[in-house]
Amino acid sequence: MIAINFFLDKCSQIAYGSVMNDAAATRTKEIYTRIGERIRKLRHDNGLSLDELAKRTGFAKSYLSQIENLKREPSISALSQIAYVLEVDVLFLLSGEIQNSGAQSLTIVKKGERKTVNRPSGSLAYIYDSITYKKLDRLMEGFIVTTGGEFPPEPFIHEGQELVYVLEGTEEFVYEGKTYLLEEGDCLYFDSNKPHLSRSVGEKPGKLLVVFVAKKD
Repeated sequence: MIAINFFLDKCSQIAYGSVMNDAAATRTKEIYTRIGERIRKLRHDNGLSLDELAKRTGFAKSYLSQIENLKREPSISALSQIAYVLEVDVLFLLSGEIQNSGAQSLTIVKKGERKTVNRPSGSLAYIYDSITYKKLDRLMEGFIVTTGGEFPPEPFIHEGQELVYVLEGTEEFVYEGKTYLLEEGDCLYFDSNKPHLSRSVGEKPGKLLVVFVAKKD
């Protein structure tokens, strides 16, 4: 009887996991559908063709088309660059949330005021907490990023430059195929138009300060 109950419990867990995976997949599709729709509408509102948006962002026209048509999931860094060119907040592309209008010379984001960028389940195993969202005319996107123990499915490649400072844990960082081991207090600053990705190694998740610098026209 114990063996039977154990088997039934396992079957129940597998079925539940399947339902959750289906729900996550549906949610992922909905989120990226909305992102693609917002980018397309903003592009049209600004009178930009895909060719023009590609030139201004530095991304390939095919890549932008795939994002708009839900054939590719954009990274946060890519969305930051697209948002900069379209003159909107990256959080608007992600959630449709409109920040208070009016640029300020100084903004402060308290620890408890950080905004978590809710990436869909099943996508990159990173948690992004925005620490710069209050500055509307910003040139930089700053995040506290918690990383998982697995590499993303593909490397990041985006225009501009990036700064990464390790706050906690140990991070395995790969840049143009070369691997670097980063520990607490180490800092990277690099051109982000080269393939790069990272994961945490060790017993606890990595925690990073990550700053993307938008490419100027």
